[in-house]
Amino acid sequence: MAAKKAIETFSKSLIEEVHKWGCFKQTGVSLRYMMDFGSKPTSKNLLISAQFLHKELAIRIARRAVELERLPCDLSQKPAVLKVRDWYLDSFRDIRSFSEIKNMNDEKEFTEVIKAIKVRHNNVVPTMALGVQQLKKDVDPKIINQDFVEIHQFLDRFYMSRIGIRMLIGQHVELHSPNPPPHVVGYIHTRMSPVEVARNAVDDARSICSRQYGSAPDVHIYGDPDFTFPYVPAHLHLMVFELVKNSLRAVEERYMNSDKDPPPIRIIVADGLEDVTIKISDEGGGIPRSGLRKIFTYLYSTARNPLDEHADLGVGDNVTMAGYGYGLPISRLYARYFGGDLQIISMENYAIAYT
Repeated sequence: MAAKKAIETFSKSLIEEVHKWGCFKQTGVSLRYMMDFGSKPTSKNLLISAQFLHKELAIRIARRAVELERLPCDLSQKPAVLKVRDWYLDSFRDIRSFSEIKNMNDEKEFTEVIKAIKVRHNNVVPTMALGVQQLKKDVDPKIINQDFVEIHQFLDRFYMSRIGIRMLIGQHVELHSPNPPPHVVGYIHTRMSPVEVARNAVDDARSICSRQYGSAPDVHIYGDPDFTFPYVPAHLHLMVFELVKNSLRAVEERYMNSDKDPPPIRIIVADGLEDVTIKISDEGGGIPRSGLRKIFTYLYSTARNPLDEHADLGVGDNVTMAGYGYGLPISRLYARYFGGDLQIISMENYAIAYT
């Protein structure tokens, strides 16, 4: 029924155009280029940016919409995945319906269009996670295991593309800010303090933990607060938040019935000659050897699944401690987006994350 509805909603000509644009090659954009280009957000540069996005976003969105039609194990037909596909088709139609961008009035109108698209896609990740849960519930586990590699590779491409799309839209929108903070170029902070970002992420994670468990272990941060480097604070915040959230849950659950005080989680920020490394360690019991190879997959979580089949995920964000099964793999994609990485090392009584 859902598949039939999707076909009826979108015209044949639109679907054909999506497939045509899905064959075009997308253009990579580096952090350095975005920082240099956005350092002078003149009307001319904003117009050039909008003209670029008018084509580039259509290509990227079309490529993902096409892939959403071709997933194994009938994942493409799960209600949650069809909802995501509809969002991508709606967004492609919105962009292609917008005429050529010739002047600043066109640019301002187009900026409002892509702002609305960004909001529309706010809940793509949990909705896709729900689709995977629907697949796990309906399909023989042996079949899932056979096609798992293909599903995992698709989800890596899909979520990485989503990061890129949201980065491009967010960067363009933020360049319109009349009074940007010092050293901020759109989404990019040219002098970002990883210690400061880690503190904010820790505060948010401990707040969530306290709300769920009634208390939260301490978190100690070690590093030079004056050290800075150019990066996207929102990306680092998400990574540290997810990792600390996992550590808080592990420690809290291990010590909730113990007479001992829970040991603190430790974060070390190290500035190297070539890399910036952030190490997060906890004494929450570590990860079983059998689970280590699964932690970066999208079909695995050590926590109870909080996703509700009947929840309207398109309306709001519900942040829980854990259970969606995508916190670690998504965090690794954010780390890799600008050339970094995320590694997990586990030993008995300890778990260590490096990003």
